[in-house]
Amino acid sequence: MKHLLALDQGTTSSRAIVFDENGTPVSTAQREHRQFYPAAGWVEHDPAEIWRNQLSVAEEALAGARLSARDISGLGITNQRETTIVWDRRTGRPLCPAIVWQDRRTADHCASLRDAGHGPLFTRRTGLRLDPYFSGTKIAWILDNIPEARDRAAGGGLLFGTVDSWLIWNLTGGAVHATDVSNASRTLLLNLHTSGWDPDCLAALGIPGSMLPKVVDSSGILAEVSAPGPLQGIPIAGIAGDQQAALFGQACFEPGMAKNTYGTGCFLLLHTGRVPVISLNNLLTTIAWRIDGQTEYALEGSVFMGGAVVQWLRDELRIIHSAPECDDLAASVADAGGLYLVPAFAGLGAPHWDPGARGLAFGITRGTNRAHFCRAALESIALQCDDLIDCMSKDAGIPLKELRVDGGAARSDLLMQIQSDLLGIPVVRPRSLEITALGAACLAGLATGVWRDRSAIARIGGVTTRFCPRPQATSAWRDDFRAGWQRAVARSLS
Repeated sequence: MKHLLALDQGTTSSRAIVFDENGTPVSTAQREHRQFYPAAGWVEHDPAEIWRNQLSVAEEALAGARLSARDISGLGITNQRETTIVWDRRTGRPLCPAIVWQDRRTADHCASLRDAGHGPLFTRRTGLRLDPYFSGTKIAWILDNIPEARDRAAGGGLLFGTVDSWLIWNLTGGAVHATDVSNASRTLLLNLHTSGWDPDCLAALGIPGSMLPKVVDSSGILAEVSAPGPLQGIPIAGIAGDQQAALFGQACFEPGMAKNTYGTGCFLLLHTGRVPVISLNNLLTTIAWRIDGQTEYALEGSVFMGGAVVQWLRDELRIIHSAPECDDLAASVADAGGLYLVPAFAGLGAPHWDPGARGLAFGITRGTNRAHFCRAALESIALQCDDLIDCMSKDAGIPLKELRVDGGAARSDLLMQIQSDLLGIPVVRPRSLEITALGAACLAGLATGVWRDRSAIARIGGVTTRFCPRPQATSAWRDDFRAGWQRAVARSLS
């Protein structure tokens, strides 16, 4: 039995999972890391803590599976994307805390770039929008605000990487500075058409090209782990940003196949084939992966607040104690009683892209209670995703036949049923929700011969649960539901 090790470095925790050749998790370890909020709209992580935690859980998962490095065919890495780390080339020490993808400190810089007419350049070259979400303006902020950073970068003394690059650098003892195309495509710096760093985008942001990692395939043996310890000698053979890894883990290998990950946020990707589709409906064009030098693309829509809405009910409003309680309360009422919750706590992502939007509860009456708030919270997740799918269908010209789902919030049967009712198509949930880590393992397994080809990977999924639209979910019901939502969203915009 062959085994693979997946490192899944996320926004709130680092995990490691050992998979067997059937795609079954054999051993799992997880550790949370601290979140820092030094100013309004700022979110930071400690890069050193991330590395320590990721290494620790990887060793723990290996020990839990009672395997050694020689038993592992390959290591796959998947990671929170856009989160930005800059470190010293010689010492490997981070220059400052990691600036997390959720961080909004560069909103004014993005606005000034748009005002200067740079928006079309970035969209045309990178498929992205000038938004604080992406890495480019985060790098520029570090160079402009950390003493001597710009001079050190100009002299070749600093390196930039997303979290995958940071882990690879440490796993190889500083020998390899690399990223894969899927992560690179989230930086505002990669040319979608050449898969190389774009000199005009670099110039617009004032970023020296010497800082950037080498761009490599998502599947292929890059190096062996050289860091001392139990992982030493394992081939690093798969790399992908978390959402692209989930697309691969869901076996969405053909144009028109889509997946939605319901995590802290929601991330919906539609495979569009070997030609990038530039969105006319405010979505993002991104690279899905590159294998054997062949690049495949996707359309992506991002919801900033997905499962985090339920966390907000629990931790801030304190009207529930757990996510299951939210489900139970939401199921106790037939609907939200006209209440719409717009969770624009960090602005709105696609298709609105309004960093100044703010959260709003619309339609409260004297009879509104906490069950209605719970129902409206789940509905808000489904409605935001419904907006994205409508835009994707228009851009790609491909009607969606089903939606494959994963992520922690996908455990909610009620949320999945609401989503199916809204879309009017089946929602398909796999037996195991460890899809992101599985995708990284599959990319590594493809490179090391654990699986011969993608068709073999598609067969390892196992049992799924299908949620189909209920008879009461008529077209008229959908139109009315969506109209109320759009009225509420309009009132939340800046």
